[in-house]
Amino acid sequence: MTTMGEAATSEAELEIERLMTLHPKGFDLSLDRITRLLEVLGNPHRKMPPVIHVAGTNGKGSFTAFCRALLEAGGYAAHVHTSPHLVHWHERYRIGVKGGRSQIVDDALLADALRRIAAANAGQEITVFEILTAATFLLFSEQPADVVILEVGLGGRFDATNVITDPAVSVIMPISLDHQAYLGDRVELIAAEKAGIMKRGRPVVIGQQEFDAALDVLVSTAERLGCPMVVYGQDFSAHEEFGRMIYQDEFGLNDLPLPRLPGRHQYANAAAAIRAVKAAGFPVTEAMMEEAMATVEWPARLQRLTEGKLIQHAPEGAEIWLDGGHNPAGGEVVAEAMAAFEERQPRPLYLITGMINTKDPVGYFRAFADLAEHVFTVRIRDSEAALDPVALAQSAFDAGLVAEPAASAEEALKEITRRQLPDAIPPRILIGGSLYFAGNVLADNGTPPT
Repeated sequence: MTTMGEAATSEAELEIERLMTLHPKGFDLSLDRITRLLEVLGNPHRKMPPVIHVAGTNGKGSFTAFCRALLEAGGYAAHVHTSPHLVHWHERYRIGVKGGRSQIVDDALLADALRRIAAANAGQEITVFEILTAATFLLFSEQPADVVILEVGLGGRFDATNVITDPAVSVIMPISLDHQAYLGDRVELIAAEKAGIMKRGRPVVIGQQEFDAALDVLVSTAERLGCPMVVYGQDFSAHEEFGRMIYQDEFGLNDLPLPRLPGRHQYANAAAAIRAVKAAGFPVTEAMMEEAMATVEWPARLQRLTEGKLIQHAPEGAEIWLDGGHNPAGGEVVAEAMAAFEERQPRPLYLITGMINTKDPVGYFRAFADLAEHVFTVRIRDSEAALDPVALAQSAFDAGLVAEPAASAEEALKEITRRQLPDAIPPRILIGGSLYFAGNVLADNGTPPT
C-alpha cells in the first residue's frame, strides 16, 4: 500500500493525471453530468451521514476547520471535503475517526474510488472536478462517520457538490468579488449563486457579510424557501474581550479562549461554525468549544512557519507567515492581522507573492500599501494561469508598493537575508497571494499538510 509520504508518485495521483489527459481541467457549471454519473454509481450522495454544506468567497476553509475541531472535540467522526489541495490531491478528503482526529484518505482507497468512477463514467464527457466530487460521495458513503462537512468548489447553485438535496444545514460564509467570469461581476449576483445551496425548509446559517447587497439576497432567498435562518451580527456573534473570545447566540453566552488561528476575522468564522454545528442538530458544550478553539488547525491560513528546508534561507530571527488569501477581501483581513502584529511587535514587513490570472492583484496589494516595505513577486509552479512575476510586480507598484520579481520564494528569502543589516530588527515575512503558491511553498519547505 502506498503511503502519503510517497504521494507525489502515488496510485491516486497517477490516476488523476491519467484522467486529466482525458477530461477538461476547468469548470463547466452544470449538474447534469455529475447526476448521471452518480446514478450509475448507485447515488452514493444519498447514503452519506448528515451534511454541513458550506459556500462563500472567503472563510470556507477556516469555517470547515473550526467545524471539524468542534465535532471531533465532541467525539464525533467527521468526514471533510475541501478544495483546492495545497500539496497532495489526497488533502481534499479527510476520513472521520470515531473519538479521534480525521485522517487524510489512504492512497489505495482513493485510487480504488477513482478507478471505479472512471469505469462507471465509461468515457463520457465530464470534468475532472466532477470526478473528484464523485469520489467525495463514494468515499464518504462507504466509510462510517457521524457527519460530513462539505465545502463547495465554485459558486454554489451549479457546483458539483450541489446534488445534496437535504443538508443538515447550509452555510454561507463572507461573499465578495471573485470568479467573476463564472459567477457575475456584482456581489448580489455572486450571492445568488452561493445561495443556490439553500434547500427548502432546511436550516441556514449566514456568516458575517461585508456587503448589504449580498446579505439582502441571502436573507430573501432563505425566506422564500422557508428555511429556519440565523444571521451573524443579529442572531449570533463573537468578539474579543480581555484576551478571550466571547461567543453569543440565542442559547446564551460563552467565554472562550481566543482561537488558535490568528487574526480577528477568525472570531466570526469560529462563531459560524459553532452555530452551524448546533443548527445541524449536534449538542455543543462549552468544553467542546474550548477544546476546538485550542486545537483548530488550517494550513496556509496565517500559518506560522518555524522550521523547514525553505525558511532556513530567511534572516535569523525572522517571523514568517504563510497565507493563501488571494482576492482583495482576503488581502484586507490578512493585512489587518499584519497591522495587529506590527502594533504588538514592530518589524519591517516583506511580502513574497505569487498569484493566478483570475484574481485582482492590484486590489490584493492595495491592502498592504501602508504596511509592506518591499514586495518580491514569484511565478507559481505547475499552473497555466500563473501570473508573470514582472506583471505582478507592476501590479504591486500600481498599488503603491515597491516591488521586484524573484526567481523563487527561496531566492526572495535569500535576497531579504542579503539586505538585512547587522543589528537590524529581524523582519516579518508574509508569503502568499494564492493557495496554489502556498502549496508550492509547503512542498519546498518539506511541511505538507497532515
